[in-house]
Amino acid sequence: MRRHLLAIAVILTGATGCDNVTWGGAEVELRPPPTNEAEVSEGTAVPEAQTPARQPGPLLLAGLRDGHRATLVVVGEINGDSIAPFPNPRYPEDAERLSDVVAIGTEWILFAEGVRVGRLVADQVISAIEYCTPRASVSGVVEVVPGASEAERFLALAASDAAEREYDAYAASARDYDQGVATLTIAQEIIPRVGAVWPVEGVLAARQDIQAFGVAGMTGRAVAATFLSRDQLAIAPPGQGAYAVFVLGVPTAAGYREGFSWYRAVDTEGKGVPRYFSHLDWDGDGDGEILLDVFGSNRRWYAGLSQRQGEWVRSFQDACGSGSSSGL
Repeated sequence: MRRHLLAIAVILTGATGCDNVTWGGAEVELRPPPTNEAEVSEGTAVPEAQTPARQPGPLLLAGLRDGHRATLVVVGEINGDSIAPFPNPRYPEDAERLSDVVAIGTEWILFAEGVRVGRLVADQVISAIEYCTPRASVSGVVEVVPGASEAERFLALAASDAAEREYDAYAASARDYDQGVATLTIAQEIIPRVGAVWPVEGVLAARQDIQAFGVAGMTGRAVAATFLSRDQLAIAPPGQGAYAVFVLGVPTAAGYREGFSWYRAVDTEGKGVPRYFSHLDWDGDGDGEILLDVFGSNRRWYAGLSQRQGEWVRSFQDACGSGSSSGL
């Protein structure tokens, strides 16, 4: 169904050695295979090992709206339910692909809260320098269906990769009291389990972000929250002994359970504060994935969560988020 978009601006074998035998009146000489290069007949072509041709995947972009425009940053290349770096230094051809795909005039299909809501045609190409590795990004006027006029966070796929995806009803993220309580309960169990110091002002004050959302492949709505001790949910230096705890609560018949947690202490790994950004079934397998923003001391990066065998796992994290040695 077409949706109206609202512009918001015969190998013979024998024993080793040479033997002459008669077979059907024909004399056949059996020889072993050549044992060195000198025994290879002149002019015989020796096949070279070939590297399988690279099969590039779609690019995933993410960004925020600012008024009637949005800026979308390249997250990476979709590789199943994970994301691979793009451009990848192993493949020099990625640079050419990047200039073709992330360019003025390219069309991007926008998704919010897991559903298709509109499009963006790039009229600017810029470099996002706040990431630990500068990333290509596009900017343009946002066009969305009227029901999604308040959407601010977008994930995007190129029109050539997502043209067949259908529009669906957009529902803004909203949480209830039970979801808020669930995140507090989960965090209160995790903090002593990992040996972290209890937040001075309590767990409720430590909660800096909370989002509820429905993910493809899951019954009911999940809830995600970020808890901080002596730190900020931003690119900023942490305090001494700072840490972050990210929790994902998944619905059960009795309420919520811990579906995934991520504890990161500054003293051992360097600052890395994860925050829920958005979700989408980006590989189209029926199970949704979650994209996280991660904030360091001087830069930021991305990570992602995927559903595997009924459990949530961290399926990727940009290499620069691997530890304190990154200087982030």
